[in-house]
Amino acid sequence: MYDIVKALHIIFIVTWFAGLFYMFRLYVYHVEVADRDEPDRSILLTQLRLMEKRLWYIITWPSCILTLIFGPWMIVLNPDLLTQPWMHLKLLFIAFLLMYQWYGQVIYKRLGVNPKAFKSFYLRLMNEVGTLILVSVVFLVVLKDSVSWIWGSVGLVGLGVLLAFFAKMYKNRREKREKS
Repeated sequence: MYDIVKALHIIFIVTWFAGLFYMFRLYVYHVEVADRDEPDRSILLTQLRLMEKRLWYIITWPSCILTLIFGPWMIVLNPDLLTQPWMHLKLLFIAFLLMYQWYGQVIYKRLGVNPKAFKSFYLRLMNEVGTLILVSVVFLVVLKDSVSWIWGSVGLVGLGVLLAFFAKMYKNRREKREKS
């Protein structure tokens, strides 16, 4: 039974992250479309809002909830997981992921009212937060206690800086292209 619950947990983690990654990318498009001329703006915003609603409420939220059902179920089937330090850190990352999901909901609501409520660069950076959490949790679960927390933290910060650098570089290149 444990392996079946674990497999379902992994499946819904994958669909949850897929939803989060795509949702934050749709937010970027949503904000960028708001600067277009009519009728393109209205047509594209209508389509993006429909895509966001379906993705958020049919894939992302249900995947989140099912992940949160199968994860604790694994702990019920194997309570020794809670005695392992790596699991405590994983649960902390899950708390961060839930805050990220909640913030995605805030963005969803604000963009529904004001398509220019955020800057696209900010949303691009927010899109990378999910990547940082995913990388952290995967390495934590796979390596468990075999990597020191110091090196793990340095690696996480380094990855964050690297992602922000590439996002800034992409923004600068894109702005140069738009000017020419």
